[in-house]
Parts: sequence; structure tokens; C-alpha cells
Amino acid sequence: MVPPEGLGRLLEHLTGTEEEHNRLSYAQKLIEERRRLESIIRNNLADANHDRIAKIVNQLCHDYAYAVHQPHARNGGLIGLAAAAIALGAEVARYLKEIVPPVLACFTDQDARVRYYACESMYNIAKVAKGEILVYFNDVFDALCKLAADTELSVKNGAELLDRLVKDIVSESAATYASILITDTAGFSSEEISPDRDAEQSTAFSLPRFIPLLQERIYVINPFTRTFLVSWITLLDSIPDLELVAYLPSFLAGLLKFLSDPNQDVHTTTKAALDRFLIEIEKISAVKKGIAESRKSREGQGRKASDATDAAIANTTEVEAFAAVEPAAEIGESSTNSATQASEDPQDSDAVSPGGDGGSTITASDTGKDDDFEDEWIPGQDVQIDYRRILGILVKYLSESSEEEVQITALKWIETFLDICPDDILFFTPGLLAHLLPALSHDVDHVKQAANRVNQALMAYIMSLPEDPTKPPVNPEVVQPAPQAPPLQTLPTGSTPIIPTIKRLAQVNGDNRRDSAPLMKPQGRESREPSSPESSEPPRTAQVQTPEPPAEESSAAESKAHMDLDYEGAVNALTLQFLHEHEATRVAALAWLIMLHRKSPRKILAIQDATFPALLKTLSDPAEAVVTRDLLLLSQISKSSDDSYFTSFMVNLLKLFTTDRRLLESRGNLIIRQLCLSLQPEKIYRTMADCLERDSDEDLEFASIMVQNLNNNLITAPELQDLRKRLRNLDSKDGQTFFTVLFKAWCVNAVATFSLCLLAQAYEQAYNLLQIFAELEMTVTMLIQIDKLVQLLESPVFTYLRMQLLEPERFPHLYKCLYGLLMLLPQSSAFAALKNRLNSVSAIGYLHIVPRGAPSTPSAVSTFERQNRFRGKDGAGEGGIRWTELLDKFRITQEKVRRSQLRQLTGQHDGVDDPQLDHVKRLAIVPPSGHQTNVAMRSGSAQSIGRPGSNAHAPLAPTPSAHGKGKSSLNLGRVAGGFGARKGKAK
Repeated sequence: MVPPEGLGRLLEHLTGTEEEHNRLSYAQKLIEERRRLESIIRNNLADANHDRIAKIVNQLCHDYAYAVHQPHARNGGLIGLAAAAIALGAEVARYLKEIVPPVLACFTDQDARVRYYACESMYNIAKVAKGEILVYFNDVFDALCKLAADTELSVKNGAELLDRLVKDIVSESAATYASILITDTAGFSSEEISPDRDAEQSTAFSLPRFIPLLQERIYVINPFTRTFLVSWITLLDSIPDLELVAYLPSFLAGLLKFLSDPNQDVHTTTKAALDRFLIEIEKISAVKKGIAESRKSREGQGRKASDATDAAIANTTEVEAFAAVEPAAEIGESSTNSATQASEDPQDSDAVSPGGDGGSTITASDTGKDDDFEDEWIPGQDVQIDYRRILGILVKYLSESSEEEVQITALKWIETFLDICPDDILFFTPGLLAHLLPALSHDVDHVKQAANRVNQALMAYIMSLPEDPTKPPVNPEVVQPAPQAPPLQTLPTGSTPIIPTIKRLAQVNGDNRRDSAPLMKPQGRESREPSSPESSEPPRTAQVQTPEPPAEESSAAESKAHMDLDYEGAVNALTLQFLHEHEATRVAALAWLIMLHRKSPRKILAIQDATFPALLKTLSDPAEAVVTRDLLLLSQISKSSDDSYFTSFMVNLLKLFTTDRRLLESRGNLIIRQLCLSLQPEKIYRTMADCLERDSDEDLEFASIMVQNLNNNLITAPELQDLRKRLRNLDSKDGQTFFTVLFKAWCVNAVATFSLCLLAQAYEQAYNLLQIFAELEMTVTMLIQIDKLVQLLESPVFTYLRMQLLEPERFPHLYKCLYGLLMLLPQSSAFAALKNRLNSVSAIGYLHIVPRGAPSTPSAVSTFERQNRFRGKDGAGEGGIRWTELLDKFRITQEKVRRSQLRQLTGQHDGVDDPQLDHVKRLAIVPPSGHQTNVAMRSGSAQSIGRPGSNAHAPLAPTPSAHGKGKSSLNLGRVAGGFGARKGKAK
């Protein structure tokens, strides 16, 4: 309250426009008039003349306070209203409806002095009215919010004084004060956002009415107004009974915006307020979890106590049946007889046994203890927090805001919510992933670390979810049928079993029926006693026709049945991250997809059609870590899918290699090896070979390059070690089929076909291929490939082949193959290396090699001759390899290669026929006559192929030489300068 002696000084400042000689007299006049006004109002109040007081107040309001264009009159009206409030004292409450509105209207006056005196007048009114001023809290708060940004320093200081007073009043009275005049709370009924609406309606201050105003003002930009709002939010949150945290979603978005304010004071106070809210949410969650766990443990103890009580009653009944002659058991016997009479005489329902009453008393006391525990109130246990709305705001600002502090705060809150309410985060997971993964590549380390923590926690939680949450948990114990009463009727003594049986039925149908009254209580232990699976008394199951789990377990099952991750939305959000510029984000997206597929492969397979093209395109990613994870995911999907998906994957992969030759050169080997690590190598090679053979006519050059890459990996990749061992053994039908499939596809590349025969130890077939090589034009590409093959022959992969050089009698055609390679090579480093190898064993070869015309003996017959000797002609034997057909296939394919190269050189169109190819096709269709058609090609028969004295393939003599163009990984443009220089590099 402003003291009377200080009013003169205020009026001096107020009347600064008056003449200097009139100031003192004017101030004294105002003081006198103010005192006179107070005296008049006090006298009328003492006489209970409220009509007179109302007229005075009305005149002050309308004649002075509302005089818009007369600032001095408004100042006088404000001073008069303050004086009237002081004079009224406790009775001011009934006149606040007339006094407060004109004062509030003066807060927006253009004159700064009017605004200042409005603050002074409201200060005096609030100090007198105290809690009653809370009825107008929203209006006062709105005015103070505007004055906080006032440009006049005196007005701002006056507003700060009024703000402190109102804060004190709110701190003391907001939670409990009820207006003495406003008893009708109908005006509050429309507010539905209150967590405890009934309690809020009975007080003068109402959070539900205040929150809309706060929502409107929270988006201001002025830093002084922001500081004012944060201070009020902090104050209201410090009042325990108000529970402002329940309304946090209404203004959280504005607080997050405050974090990006350049004013350091706003940033600091806002961060402190948000930290306070987060700690409060954690405490509330801990309280609720503790109460739930305590209730669950008490219910478990209650069920055990109930079972123990029932067992004790049963034992007591059985003992009492045989203890009638014991003198010390009179009380027990009378109790038993009373129970028996009650059960045998159902008409005498009023006669209740002491034993039955005792059992009922125990149950009532237990229930009373539970009720006493439930009546204990713990701060925070009734606060309802809308976690989903909060999470929606956090995810939104995580995506929209580029401020580091906003992102760190949002990630910190989300990490905390993963411990508090992980189920609610499932709903936002797709949107969260879309903004969380880019944060993993943020330039600021704090943001990156916070995003990494959230990412790991979210992934761990989703991995812990059940695979199919829509299925409710099945309790096998509650499905068992009830009646198992006969064992209870068999007693160890010789007494009549009818009496205990009747007593037993009396307890089940009588005492338990009396105990069924507490079943109506929602939190009583007895409500779960009949359905307890631990109850071993069969007669009790007659009461429960449909047993069910405890209430908490069933509610948890129902809640989980409605919560599941949106796999389609998550996969779509992750797929979009493949286009992100940073490698860490793309790697994290693939890691998520791998995890989701491992967790629920069926759900991922249901949406794979939209994801597959993006995964295939990601193979062209420049980061090797991205390609590796992409291949792992594709392999996982292929494993869990049918063969059609795998075939489609291989076909599309080959198409990708066709269109992106750079990818084939840079990542082809990596892709093939990674796929062989995750999938079956034989299946991969079979499928690719089939696709290459079927589509090789479309692009022979690509087929040759692809075969060369596949062949190089087949020879050198450690991942294909088992596949190489399988190729060396052609005894089984599967091995022969696999070799045949590869041979037909490998025919587009002559050197690759030859190396395949060396791997499979088909040396005779390899030697036949070398004879066809002589008919081809040896291009630079072929010579480079042969050079590489010679180098590979010195590698550990072909150790077995070098050891077989020590047994020329078993492998005679091996020498011919190697010497044939030597004859094809020009004088180079590869020629010298192979020559040195052969010279080291040449003496053994000369001593043991079999003459050409010698009869076949087991020691002189090659391994494959022994394997195929007894098979039918032309490979007609079941499961045999048709060697001649494979050679014909090789000739036809090489002729296609020659024509393709010629067409590229001459520009010849596909419609022009080549008689040479038709001639080769006729040779393949018409089989040669005589014993030379034997698939098991006896020793010496292969030498007749292409020899001048042989009739088998005499028509091939005039065939012009052709050359096969097989493009290696080396650039042919660099080879054009000279093959000799290139040989030095190949070494």
C-alpha cells in the first residue's frame, strides 16, 4: 500500500504539466480529497449503506477512470479507486467487479503516467483483496505480460512491483483459496483439459482457464516477455498442488523455441525450467511404477495367503472329523459341528458357524489393510501426463529446428522417455527415425553423441519386443478342467468318508459364498482368488467357469495387443535415408533394416517390393561400409524368401552390372564375395550362370566380362574354398550338373572355360579346348588372361595341380594342357615361369608318359576316363557329362563372339546371316559316327580332334580362324601400345 505521505510526491510527478506555483496546492488538494473519499466510504460502510458506496465507485469508474482523452482525470480516477479499495478493506471483494475493469483498461493507455498509476492502483487493490484478486488473474497476467516489454522504465518498474505481489498471492493462495462470492462453478464446466477438474473448479485460480492464455502468449518474440513467461511457469510448477506438468504439452513447443533466443538470460532460464520439468516427470513415473509394483506384490502375497488359508481350513476339517473323542478339541469340535449343521441344513441360513465368521473376519481385516494402503497419497501418483503429445512435439522440433540446443534438449527428453514410456515411442518411431538418423552425422559432437545414445536405446527396445504382439499371452494353467474331487475323499484312516466330504462341500458352497462379498471391491485380493492358477483345491474351480489372469496381467496384455511398430512406415523412412549425403546416416539406416528383418522377416517381406529397387541401387554407393550392409540385408531377405525372389535378385544384379560397368569394375568382386559369405555360393553361381547363358546373346561382351569376374573369384576367393573342393570331385550327380551349368555359361570366355576345367581336374577336356584355341585368333585380351592364369597356377589354390605333375601316368593330359599353354604364350615373364615349372618335372614326364598307341590300362587312363568309361555313347548314360556336346557348345559360342566382334567392326546388322555359324551348328547337330562319339573319350581319342588324319572333325579344317574377345579388368587402351610392355606389368 502506498503511504499517504508519499502520495504528494507521486502527484508532483503526475501533474508535471501544471504551472510551478500550482503544484503544491494541487497535490495537497488531491491528498485531502483522497482522505475525504476514504472517510466517506468508511462511514457508509459502517452504516451498511452499500448503495451509496456503489454510486461513488460507479462515478469514479465512469466519470474519471474511463475518461480516455483526459489523462489527469484518469489518474485521479485510478487514485480514487485505490483509495476506495483501501477504505473497503475486507469488503472490497463485492466491488471488485466494478473496480478492476477500469484499472485494467488503463494498462493500455498511451500516456506512460497513466500506465504507471494503473500499476500503482492495481497494487493497492491486490494488496487489500489478496486471494480474491485471483478471480481476475488472467486479466492481470495478460496486462503484466504486455507491460513487461514496455519501453518506459518507470512503467516497467511499477509492473515488476505488481508482478511480485501477484506471485506472492498465487504462491500462498492459488491452490486452496476459494472466492467468498463466486459459488456457482458452472462457468468452469466447459473446461475439459484439467486433469482434476472438480478440484480446480472450487478455487479462485484455475489452471484450465489460464493455460489457453499461456498458449497464446508463449510464442512471443520479445526477450523481456519471454523471461516474464518463464518466471511464471517456474513459479506455477513449484506449487505442488497445481501440477502444472500435466499441462506441459500446451506450452512445451514455445519453451523449446525459447532455447534458440539470442538473449542469454532467456536461454538459461528456459533450460533450467525444462530440466525441472524433466526431473519432475521422472519422479512421477518412478512413483507410479513403485505403486504398481507394490500393488502387484501385495496381490501375489494375498493369493498365496488365500491359498494357505484354504489349505488350513481343509486340513482343519479333516482333522476335526477324527478328533471328536479328544477332550482338548472341544472348541474345534463344536466349531466343526456348527459348520456341518450349517451345511446340512440349508434352511437355517441365519446360524453362522464361529469358524465361518472367523474366516470372514480375517478377510475383512486384510481388505481393510489394502484399503488403508490405497488411501495413502503419494505426491505425483494422480498426475496424468500425456506422453504422446510431448513426444509429438519433441519429434517435430527435432526435425524443424536447426538449433543445436533445441536438438540436444529434444534428444535428451526422448532418451528419458525411452525409460519411462517406451510403448508410446513406438507410435512415433517412423517419424523419429527420419530425423534421428540425420542427427548421427551432425557437425556438433554433442548432438551426434545424444543421437547415438537415443538410436542405440531405441534399437535395443525394439529388439526386446515380442515378435507378434497382437497375440495375447496364453496361460496353459487356466485351460485345465476343474473337477478332480475324488482324491480328497480318500482318507488315511478308517472313518466314514462321508462326513468330511459333506463338511468340505459346506466350506466350498457356504463359507466361500460368504467370502464372495468382497469380490465387488475392484482392488480386493478376493477378486482374484477363484481364478488363481496356484489353487490346488478342485472343488473351488466349480465357482470359476472361465478362469482369467490377474487384472494387471490382462490389462498389460490388452495394451500390448494394441501397440506394434509401424513396420511399413519405418521401412519407408529408412529407405529415404539412402539418399542422405553422409555415410554414417546411410549405414545406420541399413543397420536398422537389418535389425528389423532379423526381428520380423515376414513383415519386412510384405513390403520388400518397394524397398528392393532402393537396396539394389544402393550397391552403387561410394562407401564400402554401406555396400557391405546392403548386401547383408539383401542376403537376409533372400534367405527368408522363396527361390523366385533370389532369382529376381540375381537377374536385377546382373542388369545393374550391365548398365553400370564402373560398378562392376570397382565393386563387382566385393559384391560377389559378400554374397557368397551370406548365401550359398553354389546357388549364386548356378543362378548367375543360368542367367548369363540365357541372355548372353544380347550382350556377349558383358557376359565375357562377368564370367571373367566370376571365374577369378571362383579361383581366388577364400569364401569359395568349399565350392572349389566340390568342383574337384565330379563323382556325384550334383557335382556333374554344377560343372555342366558353369561350363555352358563360361563358354563366352575361352580362358575362363579352360581354367574351369583345370579346377575340375577335367584335363582331357581342357586339352581339347586348347586345340580349339589354336583355331581362334589370339587377341591381346586372351593373352593377358592366359598370363594371369599362369600366375594363378603358381598360387596355393593350384597346389594340387602342381603335385599332380609328379604322377604323369595318372594325369597325362595335364602335361599336354600346361605345354599347350606354353605354346600359346609369347616369350614373356609368364612363359619363363611356366617353362621353369615344367622343366622341374619334365624328366618324370618323359619317363612315365604312355605312348600314344598303347592300350588303355588303369594306370594310363585319366581320372575322368575312369569315371565315365562305362557310360553310354554321347553321354547318354544317366547322370553323365556330355563332353562332346560341351565342346560343340563352346565352338558355337566362340563363333557368336567372333561374329559379334566382326559386326562391331563392320557395322553389320543382326539380320545378316553368317554361313560359318550355320556350318558350326550343323556340326553340333549331326553327331560324328564310329566309336569316337564315346563320351568317355578313350586315351588317344582326343588327339584326333583337329588332326589332319582324323575324320571326326575334318569339315572344320577350312574354318577360318576366329578370335574371342574377353574383356579383362585391364584397360585395352593401355595395351594397344604393345603387348611386351604390358607383360612386364602383369608380372
